[in-house]
Amino acid sequence: MAALLPFSTSYRQQQSTGTSSSIFRQNQTQARPVSVLDLQGLQSASRVLHDQFMKDAQIIPDIGDMLTTPGGQSSALYSVFPDDYRAPFQKRRLVGIPEALFQYYNTTNVTSHMGLIPEIERVWISIDHKLFLWDYIEGQDISSFIDQPDVITHVAVVKPRVGVFVDEITSVMVICTPVSVLLIGLSMSTVLGTNNRSRKEIKMYATDMTVSTDIEMTSVVGMSDGRIFMCGSQDGCLYELHYQQSESWFSKRVHIVNHSVGSVQSLFPRFTSPKSEDRIVAVVSDPKRNCFYTLSARNSISIYQPSSEKAVHHVQTMSNLYKSAQEKAPGSPALTPSNFQIVTLHVLDPGESRTGVQLIAITMNGVRLYFSPSTSAYNFSYAQSPAAGSVRPLQLIHVRLPPPNLLHPDEQSNPHRPAYNSTTRSSPPQPPSRPFIVSGLENSCYLDGLMVSAQPGDTDGTDFLLCTAPDLTRIGSLGQLNPPSQQQLGPSQQPVYGPSSYGTGANHRPPLTEYATLLAIPGRTWAMATVPRESAPASVAPSPPVTNELATQFSEPSRQFMILTNVGLTFLIKRRALDYLKAVIEEVQTEGVVQPIIEFRDSFGRDQTCAMLLGLASGNTFLDAGELSTSGTLCTISPDIANVAKQAFYDFGERPIWTERVTYGTSDSSGSAIFSGRREGFAMYFARLVRPLWKDKLTKLGPLSLQQSNFEDNLLVAVQKNLFALKEFLDKNPHLFHSAPGEHTVSRTSSGNEQEAWKAEQNSVSQLQALLSRTIEAISFILLLNDYRLGELITQCDPDTQKLITSMSFEDLITTPNGVTAARALVNVVIDQQIGQQISVDTISEVLQQRCGSFCSTDDVMLYKARESVRKAMESRNPSERHNWLGESLRLFTKGARMLDFDKIREVCGEYQQLGYAKGAVELPLSCAQALDPDNLGLEYWYAACPPNDTRVEYCDKRLKCYDLVLHSLSVFEEKASQTASVNGSASDAIDDPEAIRSHAYDLAFSSEDEMFHSTLYDWLINRGLADELLAMRPPFLEAHLKREPITVPKYQLLWQFYVKDGQPLRAAEILAVLAESDTGLPLDKRLEYLTLAVANAKSHPVTIGGRHETAISFLTTLEEKLDVAQVQLEVYIALLPHMNDPGEAGEKIKYLNKTLLTMSELYQVYAEPFDLPVMKLLILHVSDHHDEHVVRPIWDRIFDDAIEKGADAQTNADHIIASVVPLGKRFYPSESAFPLKYIASLLVKFALKNRTQLPNGWTPRVLVQCGVPYADIWDVLHEMYESQIPPFNTQNGVQVVSADIAILLNDWLEEAKRPQSSVPRGEFPVGRIDLAVGQYLAELGANQAETKAIYEGIRRQLRRNW
Repeated sequence: MAALLPFSTSYRQQQSTGTSSSIFRQNQTQARPVSVLDLQGLQSASRVLHDQFMKDAQIIPDIGDMLTTPGGQSSALYSVFPDDYRAPFQKRRLVGIPEALFQYYNTTNVTSHMGLIPEIERVWISIDHKLFLWDYIEGQDISSFIDQPDVITHVAVVKPRVGVFVDEITSVMVICTPVSVLLIGLSMSTVLGTNNRSRKEIKMYATDMTVSTDIEMTSVVGMSDGRIFMCGSQDGCLYELHYQQSESWFSKRVHIVNHSVGSVQSLFPRFTSPKSEDRIVAVVSDPKRNCFYTLSARNSISIYQPSSEKAVHHVQTMSNLYKSAQEKAPGSPALTPSNFQIVTLHVLDPGESRTGVQLIAITMNGVRLYFSPSTSAYNFSYAQSPAAGSVRPLQLIHVRLPPPNLLHPDEQSNPHRPAYNSTTRSSPPQPPSRPFIVSGLENSCYLDGLMVSAQPGDTDGTDFLLCTAPDLTRIGSLGQLNPPSQQQLGPSQQPVYGPSSYGTGANHRPPLTEYATLLAIPGRTWAMATVPRESAPASVAPSPPVTNELATQFSEPSRQFMILTNVGLTFLIKRRALDYLKAVIEEVQTEGVVQPIIEFRDSFGRDQTCAMLLGLASGNTFLDAGELSTSGTLCTISPDIANVAKQAFYDFGERPIWTERVTYGTSDSSGSAIFSGRREGFAMYFARLVRPLWKDKLTKLGPLSLQQSNFEDNLLVAVQKNLFALKEFLDKNPHLFHSAPGEHTVSRTSSGNEQEAWKAEQNSVSQLQALLSRTIEAISFILLLNDYRLGELITQCDPDTQKLITSMSFEDLITTPNGVTAARALVNVVIDQQIGQQISVDTISEVLQQRCGSFCSTDDVMLYKARESVRKAMESRNPSERHNWLGESLRLFTKGARMLDFDKIREVCGEYQQLGYAKGAVELPLSCAQALDPDNLGLEYWYAACPPNDTRVEYCDKRLKCYDLVLHSLSVFEEKASQTASVNGSASDAIDDPEAIRSHAYDLAFSSEDEMFHSTLYDWLINRGLADELLAMRPPFLEAHLKREPITVPKYQLLWQFYVKDGQPLRAAEILAVLAESDTGLPLDKRLEYLTLAVANAKSHPVTIGGRHETAISFLTTLEEKLDVAQVQLEVYIALLPHMNDPGEAGEKIKYLNKTLLTMSELYQVYAEPFDLPVMKLLILHVSDHHDEHVVRPIWDRIFDDAIEKGADAQTNADHIIASVVPLGKRFYPSESAFPLKYIASLLVKFALKNRTQLPNGWTPRVLVQCGVPYADIWDVLHEMYESQIPPFNTQNGVQVVSADIAILLNDWLEEAKRPQSSVPRGEFPVGRIDLAVGQYLAELGANQAETKAIYEGIRRQLRRNW
């Protein structure tokens, strides 16, 4: 069995346990060839499967065809058998009502109701105002709702309206009481319960949606858009419960709309305001056709279609159905006025009937009325042509009468089973002693042609269930050699009421014939429903009708019904032909009675029987008719029974027959084989297993626009399990398709035709077996691809392959050349991915060979060998041997470099890094870079500075990706070396010394002759902060790299350093100058720094005779001037910095100052002048040495004006002037451009003159001394004023003030000259000149200037004493 496990399971096992590498080597040495696919044979076998799909779609007639046979307006054909293997239904189990509920029945005066809600797997039970939801899957689990005070009479679950509730709420529970209707939100999640069975967990949400009603509501139904309809118990009106998210101007949040009065009344007066005797008693929804039906107390059926908001369109009302039924079945005793009471309506799914049978009505005595859309415009109520998409009116097409002589359940449970003899089958059984006539049906349930109805039994506490199901042996074209005639129907044979019975002739359509049985169950029936089951995915292949259980019994679970009584929940299961067959085989095996199995073969036909026997013998996930299997476990029967099935398969299968076709008038003859039942059964069973997959697309669009598998994994696994079981059975029993040994003598005497027939059969069987094997492998392949994210794998294929895969069906993958191409592409992607994850090649290749060998390509052998060499190197512990293996792998990889795609290269590099193989990790990507760009187009593109919109960029990118792998290798080796260094340990073996490996890797990288790689390497090193080491090495391509376009600041920062280290300071200065003036967004301070460095480097340029000395001096001069201007710009910027964020143009101008270098003119005109910066103006005049009294004097006037504060005293203003003038004097003196001494002195003197009474004598000269002006220069200026006679020095007053200032100046000068560490050397003090001047000043001094006179005389005495 291990060899036949599903792919994904066994593959994961191999991954987890690891596999011996010897397997791979062994396979290599054997050089096992991959078998060449016989695509023609596979396609031929696939056509056989398609024929079987077509047969399954046709062998069972459509329900509509059987109801409309010529003259068959009514029918009553039933097959009634005792409770033997043919019983159509079987009671599986009874789940009792939980004990916990009985405590609430503590008084005799309680009101209780109950019902089924299969959508949420719950039974609802109300006891007075309390509602209990019983989880019948778990058995005893109960949830309750008691938050309302009124007696609960009816509960239903419907779909919610879109946008009203939160997303978690997937259903709405409608609770009806006599005075209100209440809505509860439900959310559901599927969880695993006991025995690994999935169950639904529900949560209830209060919605605050309740509406008071005058009458009690019942029969609540929901539509697919969330609209809710119901009828009133007392008045029988049709109501709609309308609810919305919030109240509006015109409607409440939740309210009831009566559709029986109001808008409908004006249009259809005949059918509205129902009289009490014809009130609506039931509402049934038909969401798929977007309509619903109502049943009235007087057997009228109405059809409504929801139209606009809160409105319905009344399509039709069918009344007088009793009369119509009588016309279809005149004289039938089952049709009398007293018992013609319709109890339920059932809707047929649109897919159930191709001819459109839409509705079934059931009366209390089991008469079924079938309705389908009217073919004529005329109908029961009015004529109209239906609009597109609207519901068509219905008409009664067939009356199905009840079985008149059902066996009583007591008789069924003790059947009289006669001994089998040759006449048993043809002689009808004795008529029943207690025939049972159905008379009081109250509940019924319908699904896919199956009907279960309940009525009270003839003893207390028991109900009888009438169960009917199509008798496929009577209605199907199953190839029976001796089809059962209507005369053999035994006790159920009935006259057909109405016109003639169905016609005779070869092409007649059989009338509907059903199995019928009566079962007894404990308790009184409250409700019944079908057990929900997962619907089979819609398939593109021709689909059988739902009634053809022969086609689906091996791929779908049995249909089940639930009947809720006051005792509990009874589960009823439909027994399939497969279950009948199992029963008769058990009878053969236990009692040795073969008659039942022969009858079975005669009833179902040879081929169908062989197909079922094959399924039984080989095992199938749907063999067990019991509980729904959650795990898809393969079910098998006991070996003894399997042997009987196998023998019956062989015996019943008979032998193939050859038929000759002679072309008259010629000697040519050709023939064909009529295959045996074994081959037909094999083909039929195989086709039924794969039908859900065969014609469907492999992929569909999933989330994120990625493709995903079109098939659920659990479907694939289930189909594969059944195919595996079939293949294993056939492999173990190869004799099944060969003639028995004793038959050879016959074949030798025959004309050879029989040999031809056997040959054709065996050829066909071998093709089908080949297809079976490849299909199993294909499912393994898809499961593998799903494990590796099919959508992502597809994106890694080229566009043509992607298109191929997405348009391919499952059949195409298996049987067409395109399928082979697509599979090969996907295998390559998977292998690459595995190699990328460092999983051994032999593991994945072995798995591919074993699980899906026909999908595995063995190309790229050289690369596999290279991979193998790497693996051997990994396993080797001998350094020399490991080095040899690695060298061999590098040789092979380099040789096949052009075939390697990037992911493979990256994966191999990763392994080389892991093994510390520097040569491979560096040289392989470099070789691949060259191989991927064989014509150097990428290199040319790089040399051309990567122009835009150039097709060569593709090759350049390929090179760069390979270079990145080299860099990654270097970083890995770096990391390993640093880790080793950090733990102060080193490997004993030289080949494993991380530092040696790192050093070797760098040597190999730098020894490459690929300039483009060098450039990439330098960038990488620089980004890692290794620029200094790179500059120290000065590799050959570094200067060219740093000068390459595009020029960047980091590159030029390194280039000037490169020139400094290379002894070329002038070149360094040139680069620095370019940097300082570049348009690279450098800040001003950085530009200033570069200019400073440029000046320093230019100054260090040696004087040579090479002729560059004069150029160097000129360059230096220019640089110094630029540096001066830049320094001024920085000062202007700092001065304006507080206004940087000013709005408008001003702020932007200031920011611009920090972005580039400006000229002096720009600084003056754009900044100093508009922003009114007097100090900056002086600075600019000073640096540019611009002499212009008309410019500088107004600046100083402004400075003095700004310093003098109106209204302040003279001393305060004097301090302000000192604060403004002294720093400027210290900075700019002796620059006449910025500090015109005479003019500034005159401004100071004029201020002192104006405030002479408040300022001390000598204030002016002392301010100038603080400015750093020498005493002699101050004396010259003041003396010039003294002598000038220019106002204000043309008055005695003005002259005397200046004289007093001179006296103080000369005295301060003298004292300074006398100081030991004086700034005025004694030898330079002009004693004679001062002595003469003092004489002049004393002579011209005013009479009232005693203080000044004393100072002069003191000066004279000092001079004469000290000099």
